[in-house]
Amino acid sequence: MQELFIVSVPLLNTNETDALLASLSVKEGQFVKAGELLAVLETTKTTGELTAERSGYVLGLINQEGDTLRAGDRFCYLAESPDAALPVEEIPAAKQLPEPVLPEGLRITQPALTLVQELGLSLEKLPQDTLITEKRIRELLMPTFKPLDPRAVVIYGGGGHAKALIELIEAEGKFQVKGILDDHVAVGSKLFTAPVLGGAEVLARLKAQGIGFVVNAVGGIGDITPRLRIYEHIAAAGLLVPSVIHPRAYIEKSAKVATGAQVFFNAYIGSDTSVGFGSIINTGAILSHDCVLGDYVNISPGAILAGAVTVGERSLIGMGVTINLGVKIGSGVRIGNSAVVKADVPNNSIVRAGAIWPEPN
Repeated sequence: MQELFIVSVPLLNTNETDALLASLSVKEGQFVKAGELLAVLETTKTTGELTAERSGYVLGLINQEGDTLRAGDRFCYLAESPDAALPVEEIPAAKQLPEPVLPEGLRITQPALTLVQELGLSLEKLPQDTLITEKRIRELLMPTFKPLDPRAVVIYGGGGHAKALIELIEAEGKFQVKGILDDHVAVGSKLFTAPVLGGAEVLARLKAQGIGFVVNAVGGIGDITPRLRIYEHIAAAGLLVPSVIHPRAYIEKSAKVATGAQVFFNAYIGSDTSVGFGSIINTGAILSHDCVLGDYVNISPGAILAGAVTVGERSLIGMGVTINLGVKIGSGVRIGNSAVVKADVPNNSIVRAGAIWPEPN
């Protein structure tokens, strides 16, 4: 029996298990050499190339551009000949979907099947003369599915941080807030003029309504876990998290601000500074030159980071905190309001409000 080499979907981002098949460079039965490009994948944070680890014929290719792929799932096989026998396919257990009864003759990809189940559509009404993909489902449902509006955004969270974000977004003028998602606020109520649409269950329906962007307004001051969970829900729904930047913030041209960041009024981001995904740079915060912030960092109003400060992912820097030149703040650190930090802070440490770090013995 000929050897079949499995090409799996890679994990591009540890916080996102799904990726969009942005472009497909091969077709069924095509011969490729080791190192040749098979596809380009995208997540909310990064883009990656999927290449052939060995030479062979591409077989078992069922996905098309626009489909959502799950890390670890089979992308295709590489075979020694174009007529190699393939194993009988099964729905991957990792999807954890209820077992559907497929009509005889229906050919459907896993992302398309997931979408059909989410929308409660009938499998019996799907055409059997073609392979049904996620893109094909959307085409069949037009005009039920609206084209994505590049300016439409919803905000997840209905508290004070959401209010600040609504006005930031209005000031920036790049997006229009179409609604609020919150698991604990009554549907139909409003935050300013933005209606509350529902909770997490609404995420799966947003694309059908022409909305592809979600801004996370769960601050996570006391516990960052709920904020991270919202990002997981957004990614699972195939939605994107844009960066939002107040027009009165100032970012040097050499600085890098990742997607999903929130930069508020009068914040300053200095030369060659890097801000990670999902980070919050709040009102009046100062990040001097060569600072590096990991993902999901929260810099509170009025905090000052001198040059070359490093802050690990998921750390919180409180209001009015001062961090000296070249200091390294670990991951999961909490620094209380008005503290002065003069030396490195280990992972998961807590610096008391008003303290001078390191504290005397």
